[in-house]
Amino acid sequence: MSEPRYAFFKGNIVPLEDAKISVMTHAFNYGTGCFEGIRAYWNEDEQELFVFRMKEHYERMLQNARMLMMNLPYSADELCDITLELLQKGGHQANTYIRPVAYKSQELVGQIRLHGIEDDLTIFCLTLEKYIDTPKGCHVGTSSWRRVDDTAMPARSKITGAYVNSSLIKSEALLNGFDEAIVLNQDGHISEGSAENIFMIRNNQLITSPVFANILEGITRDTVIQIVKEQLGLEVVERQMDRTEVYMADEVFFCGTGVEIVPIAKIDHRDIGNGAVGPITAKVKELYFQTVHGQLGEYRHWGTPVYQKTTQKI
Repeated sequence: MSEPRYAFFKGNIVPLEDAKISVMTHAFNYGTGCFEGIRAYWNEDEQELFVFRMKEHYERMLQNARMLMMNLPYSADELCDITLELLQKGGHQANTYIRPVAYKSQELVGQIRLHGIEDDLTIFCLTLEKYIDTPKGCHVGTSSWRRVDDTAMPARSKITGAYVNSSLIKSEALLNGFDEAIVLNQDGHISEGSAENIFMIRNNQLITSPVFANILEGITRDTVIQIVKEQLGLEVVERQMDRTEVYMADEVFFCGTGVEIVPIAKIDHRDIGNGAVGPITAKVKELYFQTVHGQLGEYRHWGTPVYQKTTQKI
């Protein structure tokens, strides 16, 4: 029997099937919303569910909401409390994906603007399959689509309407036989994947696109940077990367809340390194999963226990 599913909707926790909006909703018609993806990981040894970097996700969401001229009546701490209540209500005892969405909720068509339109927020939880299930490394292609530019639609924010750009990129990749895509920005430098940040390893350096390359300012990206510096002692460099440069990399991988850590074995039909998962990527992946499950003491502050069966937050 499946677990009951609930959503926070219009200020209350309700059965998921009751969380519905009208076809006239402004966000449905114009993409005027923003969202987050948050993961919670089940620790079998401790019989506890830990939500990873929850407050940071909600702080970013509130920043994005302000960009869309939303005035949500919640603080990041209040959103964390609501999320814990929602998870407890559902009794989740498995890895869980949490999706908060802030949106222009007024039933209003023909008013293409942001100001003066009512806002609302919903949160729901679900089990999410592996975003890219390629343990031996994925094969990616360079997309013919470019990442949206900050002067048109800021990619650093998780704006719902902007994900048409990601959808075009991902469909092109899959229909062309790839697992995922690398996307260039308007200047022709590597930005990121369709919905994930990218890292490469060259000459024992970990290199990633800078925040001004029209990337999402990823929380998993920040996690990886800290873990690599502190646990592996590698230099991390944020700089522009070129398409052909990654062909010559020793290792390349994607990261993100949804995708987690995914090694890249081939780019545009060219093997990366020896075409297998590289040793540094493998170690980063191992450390990341230890971290999100609360198994590395120095990072236990990054998570929050749902059921309080442990006396120490991760």
